[in-house]
Amino acid sequence: MSSTGVVRRPFSNRAIAQRAERMLAAIRMEQAEVSILLCDDETIHQLNRDYRGKDRPTDVLAFAMREGEGGGVQPSMLGDIVISIDTTRRQAHERGLAIVEEATFLLAHGLLHLLGYDHRDEDERRVMMALTDGLRAAARRGRVVDKSAVAGAPRRS
Repeated sequence: MSSTGVVRRPFSNRAIAQRAERMLAAIRMEQAEVSILLCDDETIHQLNRDYRGKDRPTDVLAFAMREGEGGGVQPSMLGDIVISIDTTRRQAHERGLAIVEEATFLLAHGLLHLLGYDHRDEDERRVMMALTDGLRAAARRGRVVDKSAVAGAPRRS
């Protein structure tokens, strides 16, 4: 146990995959495909610089396959989520969370970006945080989230 009272234990790639599957099931998108890359800060820094023009590491990136030219070709392919485990560890420690819980938060956040959500203003941020909380709960417990709540929330255009 850490000094914050949080039990520190490693998590497996399978744990993240299971949580992603539970999130997709919760919004009744079981047939959707999501690629998840767990990487280090150096890798996510390069991706952030190359694809977003931001020359720094970040915690999570999402590359949607349903947007842009050819976005409708394979609707079941949602896209790629990239999570920096280095940043996940730091943030988990700062927030007093288990690493798997912080990774689950980032996974839900990335999934919502793949579904077209953003947080450019306070209203979008509130919607996205509420949906993130629902997905996190579903990932832990395997419960169903009201897909209409996800489908009906404002998305970026």
